[in-house]
Amino acid sequence: MPLDAPALVKALGPGKADGLDVVHSTLCRREAGSFQRAAKSGDDLLVACTQESRLFLELNSQTEGAPSVAERPIRFVNIRETGGWSKDAKATMPKIAALIAAAQLPEPEPVPVVSYKSSGRVLVIGAAESAMKAAKMLADKLEVSVLLPRPGGNVPQVRDVAVHAGELQFIHGWLGAFEVSWRAGNAIDLDLCTRCNACIDVCPEGAIDFSYQVDMSRCKSHRDCVRVCEAAGAIDFQREAQEVSEPFDLVLDLGAAPALALHQPPQGYFHAGDDTALIAAVLQLRESVGEFEKPKFFNYKQKICAHSRNEVIGCRACIDVCSAQAIRSDASQKGKASKGARGGPAGMAGASGAGVGVAASAAGIIVEPHLCVGCGACTTVCPSGALSYATPSAPDMGQRLRTLLSTYQRAGGRNAALLLHSQGAGAALIGELGRAARTEKVVRGVPARVLPGDAWHTASVGIDLWLAAIAYGASQVWVLMTAEEAPQYRAAVAEQMAVAQAVLGGLGFQGEHFRIVSATDVRSLDAALQAAPAAGVNRAAGFAVQADKRATLDLAIEHLVSCSTAVPEAIALPAPALQSHSPFGSLKVDTAKCTMCLSCVSACPEAALADNPDKPQLKFIEKNCVQCGLCATTCPEGAITLEPRLWLADGGKARRNPRVLHEVEPYACIKCGKLFGTLPGIENMIAKLAGHSAFQGAAADRLKMCGDCRVIDLHTNPNEVRITDL
Repeated sequence: MPLDAPALVKALGPGKADGLDVVHSTLCRREAGSFQRAAKSGDDLLVACTQESRLFLELNSQTEGAPSVAERPIRFVNIRETGGWSKDAKATMPKIAALIAAAQLPEPEPVPVVSYKSSGRVLVIGAAESAMKAAKMLADKLEVSVLLPRPGGNVPQVRDVAVHAGELQFIHGWLGAFEVSWRAGNAIDLDLCTRCNACIDVCPEGAIDFSYQVDMSRCKSHRDCVRVCEAAGAIDFQREAQEVSEPFDLVLDLGAAPALALHQPPQGYFHAGDDTALIAAVLQLRESVGEFEKPKFFNYKQKICAHSRNEVIGCRACIDVCSAQAIRSDASQKGKASKGARGGPAGMAGASGAGVGVAASAAGIIVEPHLCVGCGACTTVCPSGALSYATPSAPDMGQRLRTLLSTYQRAGGRNAALLLHSQGAGAALIGELGRAARTEKVVRGVPARVLPGDAWHTASVGIDLWLAAIAYGASQVWVLMTAEEAPQYRAAVAEQMAVAQAVLGGLGFQGEHFRIVSATDVRSLDAALQAAPAAGVNRAAGFAVQADKRATLDLAIEHLVSCSTAVPEAIALPAPALQSHSPFGSLKVDTAKCTMCLSCVSACPEAALADNPDKPQLKFIEKNCVQCGLCATTCPEGAITLEPRLWLADGGKARRNPRVLHEVEPYACIKCGKLFGTLPGIENMIAKLAGHSAFQGAAADRLKMCGDCRVIDLHTNPNEVRITDL
């Protein structure tokens, strides 16, 4: 690789380029002494080579006086396949400086962990031959049970593993905590069967084989088998089918199709449809005994969750997008105390004339951390920021992106394209591209302006960080997706990118700024990375990414607006789709229908809607609206519709201030003149109750009275029937 040490020193700046006066070419071999001298210093070590990371760790352990990796971790960064091995290698110094600078950032703070405990009890589900074959591979390390879903095949004569038979009903749980249920309906009870084979010998139809189950399609009800099994009592055709449920730590599914048809099955569940997959599963199963940990990938703030209010469902984007089915609604358990908030006569209660201030019963979601695999798609589609990614957090990821882009620009780089990729298949494909560029003339490799940034999962980085990267000076943000991403992740990211592109396009920034790079091989990736740059900001932003998603979006948009030469009053955004919601938008209120019951105010989880304590008004703060739809769903008159948009009047300041969506005249008591409700609300109620027998004559007039006058009129009217008269 062509490396310019003085230029790197200048680009990295003071304190970040110590020791870069010499560039080593064979640090892991002939020049290993240089590494060992650095290891002895006790300083933080960053090695710009990932290929020989294992060798460097061994050299460190063998170097007398060098701290152990537990005392002083050694970090590694790849600048070869991502930069140096490219047809643009001579122009990659700004990129290499950026990668080194980002690798020097402090490690993120540790997050809570999720624990699993497995004692090695495994259930193998499948046909007799394949299930018993797998059982033999596992029996010396694990406690094996076998479930035969259907008759047929050979079960060994020797009882060395527990064998069950029945139709699989469900598999719930995760590593160390599975619950498996099956329906045992065969005439032969395998627990009672002694495998004497007498039933096989006497069955005239051959309906019983060495699976020790009766094939009912062949059985002609001779019942000779029942007679010969009288001593054991294992065969009973009158026995009712039973639901059997047992706990297991691990599950090996050998069916042609997986019983858990999930893109991300739970930890401890393995599906093996062929011998290759079986060997891989067996190797992992044999090591799946003991205690295990993984990070808790998410944080959840129920207070700002827009999923549900008063048993009315609003946003469910996270539930729909989760490929592991780790998220479910908690709405069924909450909100039963405030059904009146959906509207109706409750509008009379506000003595101030402003309507009701009905308290909403909030219900959120439940995220099972043991099922969560850390894809982060839920945090990307969450419009409110109630779900956030924990490792790395948004501020940590933002600091990394800012360091990458600022170092690249300081070193003279232009038109940076940020390429977000996974640490698994994405990183491997980029490595293959670098190697191909080194050896094949037709492959260009990763361009000098493309800055790779890895994440645990590509779906974990969303619109707040994309727009922040553009504000930091990136020309484009690309997300590399391979075969490892679930289809719903692609759809969700594409929908969010359409919103982000609409924002930049509306602000006058020309070109395609956001794109999913779909690639499964070197050639397709190489072609996709050669795209032309798009227009970027004229100055890089200085803000830091916040833990609050909405706050980061506001900061990024504010900077983008300041860099735009033609700011429109509003930017229309794509309509919400199945996998996500627009993060910005307004509301349209049909004033002819609205009765000012203010059910929408109590339903809004983000304080975007508010009333006025002094007069009947419905106010709206557009900046707070997450377009969850709870207001529209809750409204008893169906008077509210959503309008996805980004409102930029007064340079974007107007969206922060409350504005009146609807205002009506208050209704005055016909007796005392006190204001107690709204004119449309009372008129609507009178119209609905006009035909009711309980609201005729004087009773109908009471609907037009305040609470005090209504009680007085009820007790002073001589024509009223009293209980004492009966």
